Amino acid sequence: MHVLLVEDDDSIAVPLVEGLRREGFDVERASTGAEALAAGEADLVLLDLRLPDIDGFSVCRELRSRSDVPIIVVSARGEEVDRVVGLEIGADDYVVKPFGLRELIARIRAVARRSGGRREDGDAIAAGRVLVDLRAHRVTVDGEEVHLTTKEFDLLTLLARERGAVVDRERILRDVWHTTWYGSSKTIDVHVAALRRKLGDPSLIETVRGIGLRLQA
Repeated sequence: MHVLLVEDDDSIAVPLVEGLRREGFDVERASTGAEALAAGEADLVLLDLRLPDIDGFSVCRELRSRSDVPIIVVSARGEEVDRVVGLEIGADDYVVKPFGLRELIARIRAVARRSGGRREDGDAIAAGRVLVDLRAHRVTVDGEEVHLTTKEFDLLTLLARERGAVVDRERILRDVWHTTWYGSSKTIDVHVAALRRKLGDPSLIETVRGIGLRLQA
């Protein structure tokens, strides 16, 4: 796996590159946001937020606009608002410094599995007026295409697989955001609001108070 590490601090980047390479990863390092945006295609991006030239959130947003490459934010900024913003603009996971190498590698592999599984699944899921095409990574409502972010698509896919049933928030956090940190629950509400707006019918996704969400079948 080719990993792009975006980190300007040598004291963090050098041992991290060495550790990842020992584990068999092909690692390319970028020290600035500009270098990250100019780098070649990667299988996964590890992105620091505090860069010397461009804010890391801007880099994340630009990378996500270009492709579905998995992005893991690796930052000392552990406040809830930073986590929510990072996930909202397209990051697949958020790791707070300091962290252990084993934890980071586990996160990398989990995100890579999720991303690979999404690309390889060739099924389509029909839920009433909504059609989720997993192979093409497209969603249509009444035949009209709806453009979703990666996380919005993953959330809708999970609900569509369980259409008509309630999916609890703990499972949503685990399957879509790969975390059990319940503080991330607020970002679910942000994505649900965006999905309802884009699908054009708020009633398609029902909130079951105190439990979770249900996609109307």
